[in-house]
Amino acid sequence: MSAFELYEVAEEEERRRKRAPWGVTALVLLTGLALIRNGSGEFDVGPPQPASAAAADSRTAPSTFVAPQALPYAVPARVRIPSIQVDAPVTPVGLDTDGWVGAPPAEDPNLAGWFTGAVSPGEKGTAVIVGHVDNMQGPAVFYGLGALKKGSRVEVERGDGKTAVFEFYGIEVFAKSNFPGDRVYASKGTPELRIITCGGGFSKQNGYDGNVVAFARLVEVR
Repeated sequence: MSAFELYEVAEEEERRRKRAPWGVTALVLLTGLALIRNGSGEFDVGPPQPASAAAADSRTAPSTFVAPQALPYAVPARVRIPSIQVDAPVTPVGLDTDGWVGAPPAEDPNLAGWFTGAVSPGEKGTAVIVGHVDNMQGPAVFYGLGALKKGSRVEVERGDGKTAVFEFYGIEVFAKSNFPGDRVYASKGTPELRIITCGGGFSKQNGYDGNVVAFARLVEVR
């Protein structure tokens, strides 16, 4: 192995070392604490909520589905969901001091966050992108997430110049007090993506009581 190849291997190992081991991170996420907060909810009409028909199928992908080859690590740069008019830059986020997934700055409504404790979008495993549903000024990046339909697509532009295209196969809202972390975050052995924002009921005292989760699998690489 050449010196350059050794350098590349070392760089990749360093990147993975900096990301929390998934098994350890999952223990935090399973508590239901690692969810997005800070939605204001103070608007005449709240964000759309997923229809019961949009629930993710508990089975694996159809037997006829062939997943594209998984991509190597690359930091995501932009996320687009044409069906709900999302076109937003992506910034890395980790866990905050309370053990929650850190959301992007609330003052920027059109900004999504990639959770660095998971894989990057397109890698084998389950990648996680989060964002606010609203802020004090109005709707934010994932306000329309609950209105998604199965079969809609999301495009994630990556730092290596490739675009990972995922197809949604389920959109659900879960109570924060009973968040199914194992179901949401577990790897299915192929490249998948979860997009998460606040949802459910709202109170001024506690904010949103749930989270909308959109489940998607990789279907194309451009």
